[in-house]
Amino acid sequence: MTAAFLAGLVAGYGVAIPVGAIAVLILGLSARTSFRVGACAALGVATADGLYAAVATLGGAALAALIAPVAAPLRAVAAVVLLALAGYTAWRALRPRPSAGPAPAGRGLDSPLRAFTGVLALTLLNPATVVYFAALVLGRGDAADPDPATGASFVLGAFLASASWQLLIAGGGTLVGRALAGPRGRLVTALTSSAIIAALAITTLLKT
Repeated sequence: MTAAFLAGLVAGYGVAIPVGAIAVLILGLSARTSFRVGACAALGVATADGLYAAVATLGGAALAALIAPVAAPLRAVAAVVLLALAGYTAWRALRPRPSAGPAPAGRGLDSPLRAFTGVLALTLLNPATVVYFAALVLGRGDAADPDPATGASFVLGAFLASASWQLLIAGGGTLVGRALAGPRGRLVTALTSSAIIAALAITTLLKT
């Protein structure tokens, strides 16, 4: 279970670290309202990531008997998917882009409950996250022999990683948050995420 928890932590950071529109929204909410509101928005993101990790884990468990005979090829496919995600994240960070428009305003999210539910809904609109977690689950060596406790540990690790990073952005406020949301901060965080995802892909390939 400890290995699954650590795997969940790494996976959670891999998907949470890139600073995009949601992170800028959390930053703006914290700066304009309070840390309490920003923290609730951050937990909305983490809840969505945890739900997607749970969906991917449960799906992997349900298909375990079917994938057992072809576990090695599926791990190779999962590794390719992860490498593609890593490359895409790095490409988006490195490509020339026009000057950024205004940051998301986040109007109507100025209470803890509205911030949590609103940002949760916004994050759930990104189905690429479940593809990411599904690839990781299929690539894990124990996917063909699932254990509920192991799956729960993976989901918990993913949730805590996402929550800790988003809370850091909320707590950083206008100091750390603005640095992370700037062009250099976005580049560094995106490339860091790409490196983590690529490392997970290579680890998956070594298991095939």
